[in-house]
Amino acid sequence: MRSKLFIPTILVIAAALLSACSGSFQFGQAMARTINVTGNAEVILSPDIAYISIGVHSEAETAKAAVAANNTQTQAVVDAIKGKGVDAKDIKTTNFSVYQQQKYSPTGEDLGTFFMADNTVYVTMRDITKIGDILDASIGAGANSIYGITFDVQDKESAMASGRDQAIADAKAQAEQLAAATGATLGDVQNISYYSNPPVPYYYDNKAMGGGAGAEAASVPISPGQLTMTVSVSVTYALK
Repeated sequence: MRSKLFIPTILVIAAALLSACSGSFQFGQAMARTINVTGNAEVILSPDIAYISIGVHSEAETAKAAVAANNTQTQAVVDAIKGKGVDAKDIKTTNFSVYQQQKYSPTGEDLGTFFMADNTVYVTMRDITKIGDILDASIGAGANSIYGITFDVQDKESAMASGRDQAIADAKAQAEQLAAATGATLGDVQNISYYSNPPVPYYYDNKAMGGGAGAEAASVPISPGQLTMTVSVSVTYALK
């Protein structure tokens, strides 16, 4: 019985020794040398599209009369915008509402209850050089308020692709400089992480474009400004 137990014991000890040797060999292996850098890029974009919200407000003693008046005013505004060359598909009406409101004179006298009708004409401007003309035409046709203008860029993907190229080039230049300073050269890319901050549409809000008397201030100079997009990449290179 002892001789039968002795052989497995030897095998167990041998296996343990082999495992220890294997572990020592792996521990002693040199780790691969790498360098990680972050490249950045900023792309400045000029807006090429704009969105305008134009308010049409009507008042009457009955709801029916207020709605009828508002329909007439709104259609006149839409026709005026079309007359300036804006395609029908780029004009839509939204946020229509009818409500009652008590009116008072400047001295506080109760003038009674009136019905108010509101509609918003939403316009997509693909030629932003005509924005001033559209505002003038809208107000002249019966619009009461210009709620603001939002400027944007149609083709963001091309700009983002350019930003990525610039960020990668920035990362590589940094990595090459650091590697050269330590007497090494760059190897293959081991890993890339990408982050972007797309341009946020710019909202133009001029107080002179408000409702009531402010809406009469036509020909307000409009400046689209610029939009900024940032891109960052984190790149890991092998070192040789």
